[in-house]
Order: sequence, then C-alpha cells, then structure tokens
Amino acid sequence: MLTTAKDNEENEFLKQLSIEAGTSDDKRSLLTIFGNMIASVIVSSARKQSEEQIQALLQEKEVLLKEIHHRIKNNLQIISSLLNLQAQYIKDNQAIQIFKDSQSRIESMALIHDKLYKSKDLSRINFADYIQDLVTNLFYSYNLNSSAITLKMNVEDVFLVSNVAIPCGLIINELISNSLKHAFHQRESGEICIDFCSLEANLFTLTISDNGVGFAKDFDFQTTESLGLILVKGLTNQLKGNIEFSSNNGVEFKIIFPTKNL
Repeated sequence: MLTTAKDNEENEFLKQLSIEAGTSDDKRSLLTIFGNMIASVIVSSARKQSEEQIQALLQEKEVLLKEIHHRIKNNLQIISSLLNLQAQYIKDNQAIQIFKDSQSRIESMALIHDKLYKSKDLSRINFADYIQDLVTNLFYSYNLNSSAITLKMNVEDVFLVSNVAIPCGLIINELISNSLKHAFHQRESGEICIDFCSLEANLFTLTISDNGVGFAKDFDFQTTESLGLILVKGLTNQLKGNIEFSSNNGVEFKIIFPTKNL
C-alpha cells in the first residue's frame, strides 16, 4: 500500500509539472504571437510612412521638372524675341536671314520644352504632335501660302525622350526651312513630305523630301559649307545615325538612327 501511495504521489507530481510546463509553453506562444503582431504593425506603419515620403518626393520632383521646362522655354522665347528686335535694325538681307534662321532653331527647342511642360510624362513627348506644330510654325514664319506648298506627313505616333527629340527637331527645322527657302523659286506650287517611322525596336527612320528645283549637279553634300546642312550632319552624328542624300526631281534626306543607347 505504501509503495502504491508513493507511486501515486510521484505520478501526481509529474502530472502537475506537465500541466505547468504546458501552461508556460502556451504563454510563450501567446507572447510570440503578440510580439509578431506588434512587429507587423510597426513594419506596416514604417512602410506606409516611407511610401508617403517617396510619393511626396516624386510629386516635388515633378513640380521642379515642370518648372525647369517652363523656365527654359521662357528663356528661349526671350532670346528669340531679342533676335527679332535686333533684326529690325538690320538693313542687310543676308544678315536678317541669319537672325531669322537662328530664331527658328531656338523656337524648335523651345517648343520641345513647352511640350514636356504640358506632358504627363515629363521625360518624353508625342513626336507626331511636335512635328505638326513645328512645321505649322515654319510655314507661318516664312509667310507661305499653304495651298501653294502642300505638306504630306506620314508620322508614326511615337513618344521620344528629350535627348532624341531635340536633335531630331533641329534636323527637321533645318531641312524644312531649306525647302521653304530654296526649293520652289519661280514655282506656283510644290510638295514637301515628312516620313517618320520605326524600322524595328529602337530603330527609326526620318525622311524629308521635296519636289523642288533640287541642288546643282556638282553639289557635294559631304563638303558643303552650308551652316544648316553642317548642323544636320552634326546632329545625325549626335544621334549615332546615318544620313543618305539624293537630288533627283527635288531633294531627299533619309536618316536612320537608334534610340536605345541615346
């Protein structure tokens, strides 16, 4: 009987220890769960605060970029206006034309910054819209009758970043200006064509042509001293592109360039 009673006491003691141990494990489990929940809340709160800070910084950056594009556009327009005012005091026609050419180059760059300022994407512009506005401004600048000079455009709806759009815009400005000034002397009508499209991913072709009088037979595009055409060649090199020139029944310039590494 004594042995049995002793065994029962030992069993009861072990049972009690087991219960207490189980209770201790439960407490530790609950503490672990509560600790994880608190940590999760802290991390979530910190993440939300971080996201809000990032969003605020992005909005601030967007405002600053808009302001930069707006100020650049305004400064370029001021320069253009100063050139226009100065040109009014010049009597030499050749000098006046130089000022006018400089104005159109400046305005082509100002137009890009104006497009970027108004765009939702501050790094890219709709290049088709830009070309349309640029050419319209050039026709107006040269006081040409749009019914006499027909413009044909086949321009892909593509968005270009500013470091591609600016040299492209200047190239278009130079070549269209050249056609408007020289291609249709003593002609009642003419046609200017602009084609811009992608050949494949990150590879574009820009073709500008007219059916005007063309260049002289002995004209050498590679050695020309024309500032406008020298700019076109330099800008093509800046785009890491190639340019092809032909002068049969008018003039055609074809430029192929990549955009991936620009």
